[in-house]
Amino acid sequence: MTTVNVRYIVRDVAEAIAFYTAHLGFEVQMHPAPGFARLARGDLRLLLNTVGGSGGAAQAMPDGRRPEPGGWNRIQIEVNDLPALVEQLRSGGAHFRNAIVSGNGGKQILLVDPSGNPIKLFEPYQE
Repeated sequence: MTTVNVRYIVRDVAEAIAFYTAHLGFEVQMHPAPGFARLARGDLRLLLNTVGGSGGAAQAMPDGRRPEPGGWNRIQIEVNDLPALVEQLRSGGAHFRNAIVSGNGGKQILLVDPSGNPIKLFEPYQE
């Protein structure tokens, strides 16, 4: 697989780094300024930018809209034991948008980072 880059807009890059490294196994690849960091987990690169600032990802659109965290697009992380991970994350103070639900391919839940960006935790059904 090739490397996949996903950009999330966050309120606080340091807070986001702490969340993703402590709870989801990401590693910091680059943190050159307070308003930007690149994290890695396998082939996924998570680019974190603060709201505002001088970086291109934080600039207003021609119609005046500004990037903001917390939409519905998300990254998906496959896990082995979803209920155990959810309990561990809740014990650590993490927040979720919903409860665990079962679908066609497995169980899932939407975890939210400190800025409100969703992360889908997914446990596929075993065949």
